[in-house]
Amino acid sequence: MSTDSREAARDNPSALLVVVMGVSAVGKSTVGRLLASRLDLEYADADDFHSQSNIAKMSRGEPLDDDDRWPWLESIGNWLGAHRETGAVVSCSALKRSYRDVLVRAAPTLRFVHLDGDPDIIRERIAVRGHHFMPASLLDSQLATLEPLGSDEPGARFDIDGSPDQIVDEFLDMVRDWRHPTG
Repeated sequence: MSTDSREAARDNPSALLVVVMGVSAVGKSTVGRLLASRLDLEYADADDFHSQSNIAKMSRGEPLDDDDRWPWLESIGNWLGAHRETGAVVSCSALKRSYRDVLVRAAPTLRFVHLDGDPDIIRERIAVRGHHFMPASLLDSQLATLEPLGSDEPGARFDIDGSPDQIVDEFLDMVRDWRHPTG
């Protein structure tokens, strides 16, 4: 991230760009909507950027491959880039570093909120939600694909044991520290 990009993000809180990431059923949409509401920013769910062929593939229980994901990630990156001046929040699995790199190239000031937790808890959450096109059978492929947020990537990991409000509060505290470091 360039110095100018960092300064712009610090100086304009409304221009904060956030990707709430993680495997299915960790609470990305819930945390993303809450964060966007608290910051008065536009929110989008990456599921809405999927092509019909991607949705059909996942609905059949087939995991997406990189060829399926690249156009999807480019669309999300374009959406984020279009919100550089106003800020925005998007929920997106962003499972691999290379996927996150696509998003960072499009929106260099973005921050990641990596929601993570016990796979058994995630399986329980998937089992009780019936409104999503992605079946529980794909969780293992997502967990196998997941590359946790690296220490050199802009953002932090948050355990799903915390409530959505606690996660958002903790993230906003981190944002304040990034913008107004003590030292």
